[in-house]
Amino acid sequence: MKRIGRKTIALLLAAALALPGLSAQGAEASVTAPAAVLMEASTGRVLAEKEPHQQRPCASITKVMTLLLTFEAMEAGKLSLTDTLTASAHAASMGGSDIWLEEGEQMTVDDLIKATVIMSANDAAVVLAEAVSGSEEAFVARMNERAKELGMADTVFQNCNGLDEEGHVTSAYDVALMSRALLRFEKIRDYTLAWMDSVRNGETQLVNTNKLIRSYQGITGLKTGTTSQAGSCIAATAERDGMELIAVVLGADSTDHRFQDAAALLDCGFAGWEVARPQPPQLGEVPVAGGMETTVPAQVGDLPSLLVEKGQGEQVEEEVTWQPDLTAPITRGQTIGRITYRLDGETLGEAAITAGAAVEAVTFFAAFRSLWQAVLTWC
Repeated sequence: MKRIGRKTIALLLAAALALPGLSAQGAEASVTAPAAVLMEASTGRVLAEKEPHQQRPCASITKVMTLLLTFEAMEAGKLSLTDTLTASAHAASMGGSDIWLEEGEQMTVDDLIKATVIMSANDAAVVLAEAVSGSEEAFVARMNERAKELGMADTVFQNCNGLDEEGHVTSAYDVALMSRALLRFEKIRDYTLAWMDSVRNGETQLVNTNKLIRSYQGITGLKTGTTSQAGSCIAATAERDGMELIAVVLGADSTDHRFQDAAALLDCGFAGWEVARPQPPQLGEVPVAGGMETTVPAQVGDLPSLLVEKGQGEQVEEEVTWQPDLTAPITRGQTIGRITYRLDGETLGEAAITAGAAVEAVTFFAAFRSLWQAVLTWC
């Protein structure tokens, strides 16, 4: 059977966004939403897109950034899951989807995150925002700063929960970027995969708004959103065989269509791509000129994830290059070479080779000290 090339698969993926196209089971599928992106999480590579940079409201998908900043605050030690927070009058005034917080009511960070993720509670999101930055206004300013840091050029946040507000916009591509950043925190999956939970000691039941967690194989999250201006939106994440995908759908005309669109995107990605993980090469010792040692051990750290066409992982070529004329002094951890991974002439990833030990340059004092140590050892 003739193998389908990467360019052909890319064209099929792109076609699936606008027309009936390829799914994992070969069934007809279509993405009807006006904007969508499919991204591979470990590399950030976009596999398919439709109007990826079109600025649109995104409803409660906004809370992906709110959650990201909350988890980053916990990572920095500024907040913990067991902290108890108090709802302000501003937080209690939120409309739309909420858990009916009353001014002065207290709730743990853990329960507030549950409510924000599972129930998409607008009031809970504001309580978290105020805890992180002191006020929602200050938090929104940080949201926009963080968006710039992530390269989200299409995004302007006006609030922390996604309620319709003039000028509150993002894009499918930007949503994928902030979703990818949030996925770095493994703990988020404890919330995004919960179908039902509760707060207030079981008095308030929470039911997940993401129906895919009960129907899609490998689903890991992430967030839904719906308002009159934004339509039905979703950032859906799923993992199979070590590859995690992010499917963003903005502006679908119904909740069912957003789930169908997201599933079609994920199906296309899993049908056509895989992540290859290279094995660490045996590097041994590398010659060093002018040193107290003639060689230095070479080592390589984390190897890159290589996104390839399904079944082509074994065809990836590995090239090791060394820094020419390596001369002492060498410091431990210094880059002394590089591994490059290629497929069909395309560079898929690189890894630095570093010195596993320090090598001191030959000097009179270094030589004398080495000789004296040898004498002492002999004696």
